[in-house]
Amino acid sequence: MARIAGVNIPTNKRVVISLRYIYGIGPAKADEICRKLEIPAERRVNQLSDDEILRIRELIDREFRVEGDLRREVAMNVKRLMDLGCYRGLRHRRGLPVRGQRTHTNARTRKGKAVAIAGKKKVTK
Repeated sequence: MARIAGVNIPTNKRVVISLRYIYGIGPAKADEICRKLEIPAERRVNQLSDDEILRIRELIDREFRVEGDLRREVAMNVKRLMDLGCYRGLRHRRGLPVRGQRTHTNARTRKGKAVAIAGKKKVTK
């Protein structure tokens, strides 16, 4: 099992897919890494040599911000917005959508499970 940036990446998947298991590396960056190191797209992780794994590890450490550093940076950005008291910071603080989505309906991912209002009865006709 290859360990890159503190993450055990799956060995039986293609390199381009396995690199996406690292926080901060998506499809475009995984493809870019393989192109820079001239690793074929169809190559599997278990077919990589130790030298190739080392080169991938060094490239990621040198050129990309991933895992703990990236998580810390994102958390600091959110904390900065909250400390400023700007609109986006207030939305983060209240656990509501930050980017202008509607909240009358939907927004359940951000707001959590819907809670029934006690004492409210349905009007029958």
